[in-house]
Amino acid sequence: MSNTELLINDTPLSLHRFPASRDKSLQAWDASDEFIIRHIEEQDLYSKLGNLAIINDEFGALTCFYADYSPQVVSDSWLSHCAIRQNLSRNEKNNDINISDALAMEELKRPLSAVLIKVPRTLAMLEHQLIALQTLVNEDTLFIAAGKVKSITNTVLSLVSKHLGEPKTSLAKKKARLIFCNIDATKSSEMPYPSTVSDPSIPFDLINHANVFCREHLDIGARMLLKHLPSGSNSIYPNLYGSDDEISHPSQKKSVIDLGCGNGVIGIQYLLNNKDDEVLFIDESFMAIASAKAGAEKAGVSARAQFIVSDCFSELSANDINAYDLILCNPPFHQQNTITDDIAWRMFSQAQKYLKLNGELRVVANRHLDYVNKFKRLFGGATVVGNNKKFIVLSAQKMR
Repeated sequence: MSNTELLINDTPLSLHRFPASRDKSLQAWDASDEFIIRHIEEQDLYSKLGNLAIINDEFGALTCFYADYSPQVVSDSWLSHCAIRQNLSRNEKNNDINISDALAMEELKRPLSAVLIKVPRTLAMLEHQLIALQTLVNEDTLFIAAGKVKSITNTVLSLVSKHLGEPKTSLAKKKARLIFCNIDATKSSEMPYPSTVSDPSIPFDLINHANVFCREHLDIGARMLLKHLPSGSNSIYPNLYGSDDEISHPSQKKSVIDLGCGNGVIGIQYLLNNKDDEVLFIDESFMAIASAKAGAEKAGVSARAQFIVSDCFSELSANDINAYDLILCNPPFHQQNTITDDIAWRMFSQAQKYLKLNGELRVVANRHLDYVNKFKRLFGGATVVGNNKKFIVLSAQKMR
């Protein structure tokens, strides 16, 4: 069996990751997907799937397998939305399935007869989803959560107990485990998200929804990039920001992208530093974009900001090619639970396409990652703008 062909309960599925990974050993499903499917088959629980919700399906294994039940699918990841759609089409399944983001769970049709949820990497995200489920479920709802054994921690079980009902776990199979729960309909919890974070190094508050990376404090990589944000007075590329006279009296606003923006801290600070420029905030997380938008509004810079949920530049138009003066990026090093530099590589290679001639890409990264050579391959060279024991800030200019 190839790493794209899943045969389970005599049902074959062709499942591909999105975007395609250079690591051909990676699959678009895991043992916890298989465990859920086998459990429902063994316990003959199909009668419970009439109004089914599938939450945090990474690439569509569960959605494709239960497509005939027209499940309501919830994911905060635009990449997962794309993967699910492509795999539904690939397997000739119902492609009219509703896929919503994690901030729209209250719009699901209720009461849910069954909830299948993959335990997310972020505990805050799990808590957000469990609280949101309280108004969508009742005592008759089938609840099955699944994850790797190491992710089913006492904290996870405590959250289930606090917000839905007492949990019970399965034995482990292939390093995966299931969580069951008899729903207690009397549970009612106040939603603690989004939260607000202040930091003395920035003159504004950060607004963080549950799935934002480094939600409780300012990310240390972002902190490093904030110290080395380009502007007219400190740009290493004078032809990007003009002559000294033009720097003092800017004649043209700059078009800037905060790529993989998270809560928007980099782009918001840039807008505060550069009163004439505009920033497009891009992230594949719906919660990240909602956080960045709320932060920009609170900081008073939203009039010069735009926001888009996108897989890198995929949702931009052809008119945006060669249109941006500057792209700022604090790239992720994982997709869902998989550590990878695939997304960073795609960010850099696509950034080259969307920059104007002489435009700049400026990135912060862990020192051990080989981004210098990536920049050399794409741009012909890289300049180290700043560094410390953990991080390096790199800059490259589009010369052709």
